[in-house]
Amino acid sequence: MNYENVLTTCPYCGTGCNLYLQVLDKEIVGVLPCKEHPVSQGKLCIKGQSANEFITHKDRLKKPYIRVNGRLKEASWDDALGLVAKQLGKYGPSELAALSSAKSGNEDNYLMQKFTRVMLKTNSVDHCARL
Repeated sequence: MNYENVLTTCPYCGTGCNLYLQVLDKEIVGVLPCKEHPVSQGKLCIKGQSANEFITHKDRLKKPYIRVNGRLKEASWDDALGLVAKQLGKYGPSELAALSSAKSGNEDNYLMQKFTRVMLKTNSVDHCARL
């Protein structure tokens, strides 16, 4: 058995609390707060306490799907992203919006809002992890 604690940043909000992912035989099995972090000081909110649960959840999507004849079908990333690009081109800024996920890291959420404002040319962007 190989056990280690891996220091990382909580993905949920902009506070940036540190936590340790408990890794047993290369599988994440839990979360521990980081006592040395100047903000969290050894504490985590409920989201931080469960920050590992979505990683290995049985319902987590790992491949893209597209709708063909009303049914979802597994697709390649190239096909799925090509379809998204084609469909986005049909709409203007006043018809587009983006909702980012609390399950993504802060950097990913930043990129989503940047993409929405710069590429889609709309300020209609929101995030579901407001505390």
